[in-house]
Amino acid sequence: MNHFQGQIPSEIGALLPRLEFLIMSDNGFNGSIPFSLGNISSLQVLDLSNNSLQGQIPGWIGNMSPIEFLDLSWNNFSGRLPPRFGTSSNLRYVYLSRNKLLGSIAMAFYDSSEIFALDLSHNNLTGTIPEWIDRLSNLRFLLLSYNNLEGEIPIQLSRLDQLVLIDLSHNHLSGNILSWMISTHNFPIESTTSDFLAISHQSFEFTTKNVSLSYKGDIIWYFKGIDFSCNNLTGEIPPEIGNLSMIKELNLSHNSLTGPIPPTFSNLKEIESLDLSYNKLDGEIPPRLIELFSLEVFSVAHNNLSGKIPTRVAQFATFEESCYKDNPFLCGEPLPKICGAAMPPSPTPTSTNNEDNGGFMDMEVFYVTFWVAYIMVLLVIGVILYINPYWRRAWFHFIEVSINICYYFLVDNLSILSKFGFS
Repeated sequence: MNHFQGQIPSEIGALLPRLEFLIMSDNGFNGSIPFSLGNISSLQVLDLSNNSLQGQIPGWIGNMSPIEFLDLSWNNFSGRLPPRFGTSSNLRYVYLSRNKLLGSIAMAFYDSSEIFALDLSHNNLTGTIPEWIDRLSNLRFLLLSYNNLEGEIPIQLSRLDQLVLIDLSHNHLSGNILSWMISTHNFPIESTTSDFLAISHQSFEFTTKNVSLSYKGDIIWYFKGIDFSCNNLTGEIPPEIGNLSMIKELNLSHNSLTGPIPPTFSNLKEIESLDLSYNKLDGEIPPRLIELFSLEVFSVAHNNLSGKIPTRVAQFATFEESCYKDNPFLCGEPLPKICGAAMPPSPTPTSTNNEDNGGFMDMEVFYVTFWVAYIMVLLVIGVILYINPYWRRAWFHFIEVSINICYYFLVDNLSILSKFGFS
């Protein structure tokens, strides 16, 4: 947190071979990471975050066996992740967010079974979430938001029963939210970390209550949340999510989820932010949601919900009309639509109204449409006759035959018509 600039000295690895902590974050360093850092065999903490470093992430960083904490976030690193990033048996915290990393996750963290926190958010990563994700059995925090990941959420993610926070928002993920992927999470609180990491150096960025905030220090072990927003997820919301009684934030907005809001959501006693907006949910809002006394942000806007809005008591007395808008069959305060109210009578049509009483057709529009269609048909016939001489001859022959038929019909029947006084 100074104003150092320029490149990181290339001699640092040779001059400080027993270095354990190297923290150069929040400065103005540029260039690449010097190769000599790989010679520091005792390095446990490497924090180069919030600089202007660039180039690819060196593959040798993951092979430094003592390293436990690695933060290269908020830089300009580009290219792909190293093919076997994180072979260190002690690596626990990896923060690579806010860079320009490309390609897939592939096998990058395949051998990193001790990782507690993995933050790859705000990059340009593609491909799918790897099926070997269950090898990270100690993973507590998984942040993959703001990338271009696609495909379904792998079933193997259900085996990560240590997760306290998962953010997969702003990707192109599809498929259903698997009930067993959620119901097995018990969100334990980590109680032992190294002395250094316990001194408020762990951090992550997470959006809650519609605001993106940076969480740092011991508080992260008490924060529990799920964010699957802004994807292409379908199907119904698993009722098992209601078993996560300690969850603080749940965001499933901007998907294509269907079905009702699970009544089990009334068990989320610690929840502070619940966003289900911009989906295709139907049915009623469970009345017992008024028991969520910690709820500060709530939105079910832009769905197909119906029925009466929960009673405006406790926290629900603070939620405005915007929290429920674009649900045409919802009623009750704070919406202007009153539940059970009779529809007002239709206004009496005036003399200038072209609609018939009880009708549904705008006659003015009908006449305009009819004449436009009539003229178009004539134009099409004229164009066809102009272009195709065969049809033109056939048309004129048809007209001539029709005229002769009409003429002889009148001649043959003229004597009959004259008897009745027609001349």
